[in-house]
Amino acid sequence: MSKAKKYVDATRRFDRDQLHTPLEALDLVRSLSNKKFDESVDVVFRLGVDPRKADQIVRGTVSLPSGTGKDVRVAVFATGAAADAARAAGADIVGAEDLVAQVEGGMLDFDVAISTPELMPQVGKLGRVLGPRGLMPNPKTGTVTPDPAKAVGDFKGGTVEYRTDRYGNVHVAIGKSSFETAALAQNFAAVVTELNRAKPSSAKGRYMKKVGISSTMGPGVKIDPMRVEEAVAD
Repeated sequence: MSKAKKYVDATRRFDRDQLHTPLEALDLVRSLSNKKFDESVDVVFRLGVDPRKADQIVRGTVSLPSGTGKDVRVAVFATGAAADAARAAGADIVGAEDLVAQVEGGMLDFDVAISTPELMPQVGKLGRVLGPRGLMPNPKTGTVTPDPAKAVGDFKGGTVEYRTDRYGNVHVAIGKSSFETAALAQNFAAVVTELNRAKPSSAKGRYMKKVGISSTMGPGVKIDPMRVEEAVAD
């Protein structure tokens, strides 16, 4: 069966307009996932913010208690003792001017970029390369830090970045379809808690307007935004 036919078949197995509780949605997404490979499980929150306003950009990091289920490749821009500590912590790529040159040349074989404050003047020159890919180090996400070794451990251990796009959506991968529903629910709850913590004081009206969840190749399942807190309570 082709991918398109499998997708259509999956959409016929449930009511796509129905609003589900978080646990119902997670169970459904796992049942609809492709068994030939371990798909990611992604959640999208449509927030009641205006990302055109600087004070309503929702951005930060969240630690997923059940991990991400993926091998995160981390690049660190550092020198001296900080670079040595980052290597010892498990960083995949460590460098300074040489790493800047490699990235300028098109090397982007990493998922997270971390920099010490001292090297940011050089890393800042990579904005056109790293920015569009969401890889630019930033103090708000803990990726500009004097302690890159700790940041490496955090991101290797399940910390993920999030940020509103230009439509006010936040996309977060909360694990793999092979995870138990309870593990995915823990990660979902952690994201909900973090987004509530990060709610801009200037945001008015309903904050979580729409919530959807899907596996990499599967159809989207709608979650009742009025019931997202049930995952936190559980």
